[in-house]
Amino acid sequence: MPQFPALRTGAIAQYPATRLLSLNNQVLRFLDGSEQRYRYSAGPLRRWTIQLDLLDEGEAASLEQFFLGCQGSFEDFAFTDPWDGRVYPHCSIDTDVLEILSMLDLRERLSITVIEKRKE
Repeated sequence: MPQFPALRTGAIAQYPATRLLSLNNQVLRFLDGSEQRYRYSAGPLRRWTIQLDLLDEGEAASLEQFFLGCQGSFEDFAFTDPWDGRVYPHCSIDTDVLEILSMLDLRERLSITVIEKRKE
C-alpha cells in the first residue's frame, strides 16, 4: 500500500494544518415527537487539511506523482497523522483535482485534504 509522501524535512504537513474528527450519528424522529439515535459508524473518522506552502520543485513533483499514482480519490494509501504520529492505513484524497500554484520565487503551493475511510 502506498504511503503519503513526506517533505524533504521529513514532516508530513506544514502549519497551519487542520484535523477534524467526525461521528456519523443518525436520528429517527417519530410522529409523537420522540427520537431514537444510533451511531452509523463504529467510531470517529478523521479528516486532515494540509496546506503546503514554499515547496521546492522536487517536493511538488513528488506530491503530484503520488496524486497521479493514487488516481485522485480512487486508491487507498497509508497516512501518518502529523499530530500524534499514528499511521491510518485506509485513507484517500477527497478530490480528483490537484491544483498546484507556482510562485514567483520558484516555490510551489498546494492544499490536500486526506480522509480516513472505514474498512468493513
